[in-house]
Amino acid sequence: MNTATESGKGKYNRFLLLVAGLGGLLYGVDVGIIAGALPYLEATSGLSGNQLSIIVAAVLLGSVISTLFAGLLADWFGRKPLMFVSGLLFVLSIPMIALAHGYGPLVMGRLLQGISAGLIGVVVPLYLAECLGAANRGKGTGMFQWLLTLGIVVAAVVGYYFSLQVAAIEKINDPQKLFAFKDNAWRSIFWVSLPPGILFVIGSLLVAESPRWLYRKGKIAAARTALLRSRTEEQAETELKEMGDIIAAEKAKSAAGSQSSDSILSRKYVIPFVMACVILACNQATGVNSIIGYNATILIQAGLSDAHAHLGYVILTLVNFLVTMIGVALVDKKGRKFLLSVGSAGIIVSLICTGLIFQKTEKLRVDVKDAVQSVVVSSNQTATVEFNAATAATLLAGKGGTEPSTLVVIYSYGDFHAASKVVRSDDVGAKIEINRDGCLPPNKVAAFFQNPFADLDKSKAAPLVIDHALITPVPPESNGWLTAVCIFSFMAFFAMGPGVCVWLALSELMPTRIRSNGMSVALLINQAVSTTIAAVFLPSVGQHGYGTMFFIFAGCTVVYFITAAFFLPETKGKTLEEIEAHFEGKKH
Repeated sequence: MNTATESGKGKYNRFLLLVAGLGGLLYGVDVGIIAGALPYLEATSGLSGNQLSIIVAAVLLGSVISTLFAGLLADWFGRKPLMFVSGLLFVLSIPMIALAHGYGPLVMGRLLQGISAGLIGVVVPLYLAECLGAANRGKGTGMFQWLLTLGIVVAAVVGYYFSLQVAAIEKINDPQKLFAFKDNAWRSIFWVSLPPGILFVIGSLLVAESPRWLYRKGKIAAARTALLRSRTEEQAETELKEMGDIIAAEKAKSAAGSQSSDSILSRKYVIPFVMACVILACNQATGVNSIIGYNATILIQAGLSDAHAHLGYVILTLVNFLVTMIGVALVDKKGRKFLLSVGSAGIIVSLICTGLIFQKTEKLRVDVKDAVQSVVVSSNQTATVEFNAATAATLLAGKGGTEPSTLVVIYSYGDFHAASKVVRSDDVGAKIEINRDGCLPPNKVAAFFQNPFADLDKSKAAPLVIDHALITPVPPESNGWLTAVCIFSFMAFFAMGPGVCVWLALSELMPTRIRSNGMSVALLINQAVSTTIAAVFLPSVGQHGYGTMFFIFAGCTVVYFITAAFFLPETKGKTLEEIEAHFEGKKH
């Protein structure tokens, strides 16, 4: 083969890696973009804590839906068309969100973004595994994961840029101008993520279809053509022969299995499946997506200014990005079990330290529910609290407390409860608006999922009840940075262990016979846990405090550590058959 041909094939392989990287970048942007936008969305949208939580969680819910069907769709329509559709959905979601006025369009746009992320997370790694040669396969998976973390960094840098602009506007002390700029800021943050999506859509049109998918569909000539874009003729013929041998072996095994007594409920299937589900559920129960998604908000409540909180988020994403590279370098040297054990142990310590720091401040909370109940407008059962230093002093009259402080209101209409956003008394124009729309679900279907025992019709006529109105002193900036360091530590241990190892260990644990269905169920559990945590995070924090949430995350991670350290076998350097034999109880 001449040099020009070799150069062309090398360029195509690099192009495949670039498209894979863009897929990872989009997935990372999906996860990270909301953290920078959320403080400004909170300040300008008038949405309740419940509604904001659902907007954050909508991406995860969309991912649950699409993850469940992504493998099936990829088998039906092909890898390349599904990559194109996933990128197109992302592109369409951006204007839907950025131009939204109201709760419904925001949820729909974020849901669409989540569906895109779920499809990308399944189809891009699958496509890479089937298209790249053995020498480039690990590089391709690493590129996807590496640029996924870079996508989160990009989202954080964009958020930090706008936080600096907001800080400059705040000095003018013009509430209307500040409100208008914050409203423009969160919309602009989403617009900035549009170009990578367009590039991914274009890239997905220019790559070849997966040769293995084509072969399984009986399109042998097309599979050969696809292989020849990145392989020599000899390599292509060798791989085509291997594909034929594998399909023939699968058919023979399937025919033999129809007469076999090998039960799907046998030890070698059930134990690795349950272990995989526990690991994936605990992976999300560390709170990682909520800690990333709400990071700027968490750091603001810990004592940092808006600009410093966004800087802290940038640092967090850089830690994730850099330590992921270290984890990728160590995973084949130290093994999956070792990194998962060390990573989960470090996560536990980091979460407990963060919880203790928050608990120290949150013990000073003062409940002023009676004072807030007194400002409820009886005619329409709404309430508005403009929270500044003077208001805080009035609400805290005779109860102590210091300035600056934060206020969160937990309220109810009948059987439905909600938490307001958290506002700081030193923020220009900070206020809490409470109304029925921010608490009650839009219909009886949504009401059933929110509270299956509630009566929506009675709640629509029920009075507004202030359950708690909690004022908490804002800690000094040094407290905020100490909290940030603990969260950076959490991110480093997560990136080194679970972030790098969990998907690799999962794919190795699942026996061949149940891999596709088992992966779908395990991924569904993973996304369901993540969605649930994101949906209840803000209301739970409003009622119980950040300290309690971090302790709960730490408790869940203890289960993770025990599973990884004492039950998970080391899969490094073992064939899939050896791993299956381990769960069957055979000795090697």
